[in-house]
Amino acid sequence: MTWPRAGDELARTQATLAATAARPWRPSPQLAIGACIVVFPRGKTGAGDAGDPAWAAATVVRGRRVVADAVVAGEAGAPYAPGLLALREGRVLEAAVRALPTGPDVLLADATGRDHPRRAGLALHLGAVLDLPTVGVTHRPLLAEGDWPPDVAGARSPLVLEGEAVGAWLRTRPGTRPLAVHPAWRTDLDTAVEVVLAASRGHRTPEPLRRARRLARSARGAAR
Repeated sequence: MTWPRAGDELARTQATLAATAARPWRPSPQLAIGACIVVFPRGKTGAGDAGDPAWAAATVVRGRRVVADAVVAGEAGAPYAPGLLALREGRVLEAAVRALPTGPDVLLADATGRDHPRRAGLALHLGAVLDLPTVGVTHRPLLAEGDWPPDVAGARSPLVLEGEAVGAWLRTRPGTRPLAVHPAWRTDLDTAVEVVLAASRGHRTPEPLRRARRLARSARGAAR
């Protein structure tokens, strides 16, 4: 599978992915959890432009041990548009994950899954391209709605879109805002929550995502 280059082509691909019955995945002990994220130049406002410099990082963590890191430089494929994030970020995120010397069992992405106009956000699309189970982790939902869960670690509440639970608010740490967790490629909601809690270890944001963000920002700073 390749990345579409235009919105109408991407919409067709997303519709196909949403209807695909991928084989379910379940985590095993000693899970290697990966994450990837991309950052763009500071100071720009608006939707950005195609060709914006981009720095993407990927990491793999097993327990408390870092297994692998990778950082790549690339460029944005398009301006940002809701529901079409894959056009902007897909290719450079794929490049970062493929650059890892050791791959993960499951991949966290700063993107949505079924919480999407066509039920196939970037987290799901990226998993299909890489043939990896994926989970989306964002600070807020895209379209879905739901009340926050109790202020207790591990508490969750559904995020609902058109009557369907497409994700969950998850309280990874008491006293902080919950995260929006999105089942994506080959993962269901229970599995997605299990993976995010395993990767968080008392922090609000899962450690692999925190590390990938630091790596990407460091690469951006070094490029000045």
